[in-house]
Order: sequence, then C-alpha cells, then structure tokens
Amino acid sequence: MHSPFVFDLLTNVIYNKNEYYSFKKIEKVREELLRSKKIIKISKIVKSHTLPTKYSQLLFRLVNHFMPPQIMEFGTSFGISTAYMASANSKNSIITIEKEQEITEIAKQNFKQLGLKNIEQKTGNVDDILKTIMANNQNLFFICFDGDHCKQDVLNYFYLCVEKATEESVFVFENMYLSPELKKAWEEIKNDNRVTVTLDLFFIGIVFFRKTQVKQHFVIEF
Repeated sequence: MHSPFVFDLLTNVIYNKNEYYSFKKIEKVREELLRSKKIIKISKIVKSHTLPTKYSQLLFRLVNHFMPPQIMEFGTSFGISTAYMASANSKNSIITIEKEQEITEIAKQNFKQLGLKNIEQKTGNVDDILKTIMANNQNLFFICFDGDHCKQDVLNYFYLCVEKATEESVFVFENMYLSPELKKAWEEIKNDNRVTVTLDLFFIGIVFFRKTQVKQHFVIEF
C-alpha cells in the first residue's frame, strides 16, 4: 500500500470496528421495518433495497472522518443509511431524494423517531430536483449514489455532480456489481480523468478527486 491517504483511511475508517452510540437506535428502526406487515411490503423492500448494516455504519465513519458540511443522497428508501450519515455529524445538512411519496413518509417518521433534524427530504422527479440543487450549490462535498440501478442514470448524475466536485469531495456508489451494465458504469467512472483514487469494496465503491494523489484503484476486502 503506497498511499498514506489510503492507508490512513483503511486503518481509521474502513476497518474501524468501534461502536457508536447511535448505531443501536438506528438498527432498532431497521428491525421494526423488517417486522412490518404493511401493504407495501416494507420488510421485503428493506431486505432488497436497504444497505446492509456494516456498509451503513461505514457511511457513518466516512462522514465522521471527512466531516462534509453537506451531503446529498440519491434514493432515500426508508432512511436507514440517511440516518447513519445524519447521526455522524448533527451540524451538517443532508439532502435526500426519493421518488415515492409513501416511502418518503415512512422515512420521515423514522427520522422523527431518531430525533434527526438535519435532513431535508425531497420527493419527485430526480432530474428536476437535481437541477435545482445544482443551481443552488457551488460545491458538492459528499454524495451517495443509489436509486434506480440504471447505468445511464448513474452516469448522468455522476457527470452532472462531478462538475461541482472539489479536491475534498467524496462520492460513494452502491450496488455497482448488481448488473453487467452497472459494472460498465463503474469502470467508466473509475477511468474519468478527474477521478484519482477509488476504493472498491464490491458492495460499494468510493471515489476521490485528490489532485495530489497518483491515480490508483484499490480492491478492498471488507
């Protein structure tokens, strides 16, 4: 491992097994969702569309480490990952985007139950919402890409957002091996000239734009 930046990240963030006070509260909400018998089959959606616990907790550690002033998330779902990121730093603000109003309302109740007040929920057409966010923000600091699991959407959102990335920005991509098309999107993102360092943890990929770093791609067992 030739990069001190990556070595520090692996040691203090990715392989850090410390438990934080908010973890148990958020996992209790996940358990309640898994037991839910509501008509929209919440339990099934949680199992298939919610980031597993260890990756959600990794998002917490990433936010806790980099302390971004603002976070943007594509695909709120029921807000488990959102809650982890919001709990890492109550002084940041999170904009989370969800297409379905019914799912947004459930996430809203989860945030209320957890006492999280730094989350701004947006529901509707992602393209329209993103245009407004882009117009109102000079820089984008931490973005979690999920949602449609569609190659072209992921690339479109990446190419829009990367225009406002800084050297300190962190982009996290979920489920990039879910299909051959998403894998192609991940390879295209890695090869973008503005990307310098990537960490491939299989279930998620982490992208950095640090100009002082030699371009390197790391595959990490996690």
